[in-house]
Amino acid sequence: MSPIRSATIAALASAVLATTLTGCQFGAEEQDASPIVIGADLELSGSTAPIGRAYQRALELKVEQLNESGALGARKIDLRVKDNRSDPAESLRNVDDFAEDDAVTAVIMGSCNACAVGAAKAVTDRKIPTIALAPAGAVASPVADRRYMFKLAPNAADTAAVLAADLKRQRVKKVALLHSDDDYGREGLQSLTAELAKAQIKLTGSQSAKVTDTDLSAPVRKLVDEDPAALIIWTPAEQARLVHTAAEQAKFTGPLFLDAAAAGDLFMGGGHHAANTTTLIFTQTMVIDDVIATTPAKAARRQWFRDYTARFGGYYGFSSFAADAVQLIVDAVSRSGAGVDRDGVRSVLETSQMDGLSGPIRITPDNHSGLMPQALTTLVSRGGRWRLAG
Repeated sequence: MSPIRSATIAALASAVLATTLTGCQFGAEEQDASPIVIGADLELSGSTAPIGRAYQRALELKVEQLNESGALGARKIDLRVKDNRSDPAESLRNVDDFAEDDAVTAVIMGSCNACAVGAAKAVTDRKIPTIALAPAGAVASPVADRRYMFKLAPNAADTAAVLAADLKRQRVKKVALLHSDDDYGREGLQSLTAELAKAQIKLTGSQSAKVTDTDLSAPVRKLVDEDPAALIIWTPAEQARLVHTAAEQAKFTGPLFLDAAAAGDLFMGGGHHAANTTTLIFTQTMVIDDVIATTPAKAARRQWFRDYTARFGGYYGFSSFAADAVQLIVDAVSRSGAGVDRDGVRSVLETSQMDGLSGPIRITPDNHSGLMPQALTTLVSRGGRWRLAG
């Protein structure tokens, strides 16, 4: 066994064991050999397949690490993955199938905002604890209608606040916005409009694009014609890369600023903008090799970054959210007792706190969106890869 894998397993064993000892009688957990079955509804084909496949890799790696750690005693995690084809109707069928299977304890959903929002009522009606990795606020709000639905992804309002603060720090006075034509994109437009007004930054114009659009030259050209000092990109990662090209074709030489949802690969393709003049609001895990590991949480993030990179030959920003979702469910199962107890898992999830791979996570009965604002930081592109700003 490699030193990296040994260190990882030791860290995981300590983390899960601590949770188990504080939440229930460890002896009882050792005697339970039933599997912890987690369903995963992911976009493995269709327009958002790249992030869906990255989530699948992250889930499988995290499950493998936890199973090998021995921290769950005789129990093992059984991950069951279904492809929703980036289609909300197919996603709903997958969630219904998982809910119908009495062996499934909880579900993890992928990045598709429409899928998670569309399945929210079924999740609550079927009483199946679900953690969605989609960023739209409507995924987990209003809580009264989302008792079994939780969200683990950056929040639009938090991202907008950090982004506006960085624009103000850089003395940018005029910006234009390209956002996705979905719940999260419209939420971003609303949040950014408010934050830019507070920072006294003029929004010269905004354009929207469907998440399936592959030619963004027309909306980008319209924004550039408004003569902004900077462009804000509030789209998925695959489209953000297209905007780099479209901006250069429109002869825009100003900086680009990316919302957290645009975080994809560690290394960026593209020309001038990708190499030198792009800012991304995201978590430290994306650049954890730039951070001194002064705490156990930072050491765990660095180890996750290295393990993922060693296994898959590169790093994908949102992988840490998938891994944290698995950890939250496993911790909730350990604390709620033996067997399949969906109500118990839901109750524990609703009061979960941990310093996760993505950053500090806290879920409360009044707020089912777990990522805390302080998890977000400012990254910059240098030499074609993301680095910590400053």
